[in-house]
Amino acid sequence: MHDAIAPERLSRVYTALAHRYDLQHGLLTAHSDERGRRLVVEQAVRPGDKVLDAGAGTGSTSLLAAERVGASGHVTLFDFSDGMLDVARQRMQARGLAGRVDFMSGDMLALPFSDGMFDTVLSTYSICPLFDQVAGALEFYRVLKPGGRLGVAHSVSPEGRFMRRLADALEGAAWRYPGITMGCRPGSVLPALERAGARVLFERRLGVPIFPFLVFVAEKPV
Repeated sequence: MHDAIAPERLSRVYTALAHRYDLQHGLLTAHSDERGRRLVVEQAVRPGDKVLDAGAGTGSTSLLAAERVGASGHVTLFDFSDGMLDVARQRMQARGLAGRVDFMSGDMLALPFSDGMFDTVLSTYSICPLFDQVAGALEFYRVLKPGGRLGVAHSVSPEGRFMRRLADALEGAAWRYPGITMGCRPGSVLPALERAGARVLFERRLGVPIFPFLVFVAEKPV
């Protein structure tokens, strides 16, 4: 696996990508990213929930969550890139959902929230570029209430030796261009969450065979 991009540089990369991120990510995933977002929200978010979208980016998942929580719910969009959140803010205003959301930026590995603050925490494609993916997932789990749900979609390694070798070769060639790779690396965070006590409610692989995603929802025990 390639070394993670330093957080300061990664923030600059995503700020530069903000206005084309959705188009680029959709093309690179053959639009399976949209299906992953829908699955996460459908399986994890309930009406009236207080939701954290960790690594909200341009707000694609947050839009779905804000619609699902209804007028009695609330969504906090958190990201390390103010440029990405600026795009998300515009999208929320255009959809008339600004009253259900707020925006914060900062360190994804040290969230400025107390333990057990949110009914639901979402992370769609935001674990992949983190400097420490497992630490990020456990931080998301920390701010989840007992009985709450963590909904995640993130890159994983392809199945099969040939596909893994092909993916490694392509990533190796593209890694010099973070504007293309977006610093995203396959990972595995679910085992660490299960060791922390999380109970898996839903799990599914999707995406193109060479660059698949794992979508899962895990519940924090009461």
